[in-house]
Amino acid sequence: MEITILSAAVLLMLSAPSFCGEKSIYGVDNRLDFFAAPAELQALSDSVVSFWNPISLSKLNSGGVKLNLLNFGKRMNLCPGEKFSEQASGGDSSGVLVGDDLVLTAGHVIENDEQCGYTTVLFGFSIKGMGGKAPDKIPPGDVYRCVRIVKRFFADEPAILPAGQTYGPDFALIQLDRKVAGHKPLTIDRSAGLKNGDGIFIIGYPWGLPLKVAGDAVVRDFSPPATFVANVDNFNGNSGSPVFSARTGQIEGILVRGDGPDFVKTSEGCNKTTVFSQAGGLGSIVTKIGTVSSYIPKLRGEKSYKDVPGVTGIDPSGMRLPAGLRSGDMNFN
Repeated sequence: MEITILSAAVLLMLSAPSFCGEKSIYGVDNRLDFFAAPAELQALSDSVVSFWNPISLSKLNSGGVKLNLLNFGKRMNLCPGEKFSEQASGGDSSGVLVGDDLVLTAGHVIENDEQCGYTTVLFGFSIKGMGGKAPDKIPPGDVYRCVRIVKRFFADEPAILPAGQTYGPDFALIQLDRKVAGHKPLTIDRSAGLKNGDGIFIIGYPWGLPLKVAGDAVVRDFSPPATFVANVDNFNGNSGSPVFSARTGQIEGILVRGDGPDFVKTSEGCNKTTVFSQAGGLGSIVTKIGTVSSYIPKLRGEKSYKDVPGVTGIDPSGMRLPAGLRSGDMNFN
């Protein structure tokens, strides 16, 4: 599968500028719903899955599932005006299709065979149009089950991180009950070409909300052996979300931890989203795709970014941002 180099419009937007660890917003909250994302990002989003436990859904006679959804604002006692407070939520975490029947997520999302056995994996929990709502039913073709853990790792390791933290790789590669139809496996970066300052973006399901895309993020520190530090906007529920290169559209890692708490209580007694400056906080922790790439079979016709002749990509640094988005000050000290 040949990679698709992201269009200039998408790069311009992205360069604008189960639960483990707390997460939050850096700079402006740039999360977009599926319908608001450019076509190239919608294509990637189509292969990003949400994980659901049995109490959050019920089976239909058709083979599909009915989702037991909660109003996000009421669930989290959000203050008036908080983003997405009117939307429904229900899923647990995120993952991405990387093979015909293989999904990659965080190791703390799927911890053992028993949990694998009762976890439902869904495609298509997203808002498809302006003014629309998240679906409360998912058809049989987009409903899958976890049947086997192919490879899992969840341990600490010495790493160069702020404040003396040590985090290790955190991933799980799982097999679904059948080959996926209607959704394409996404390409991973096997070149280890990411570096400090490179633009990245994330796709996933924060707090079980319908799918969100968030750009305006960069790699802060790529030096730890199995993880890197970034400033992607993320929350509980984003665990296992794929993190992509804004230059190539390839998967560079999976989100596993972040700053926190997600919300802070105001004097009025309601909760507001935690926000750091673009260069603030300790940063989000992403497991490098290289820690798991050897277990992911190459896709048919897969080419690395460097193998595509005559392609140099588009460096998004310094590009103007679309109206409504702004970049915060950055430093990588």
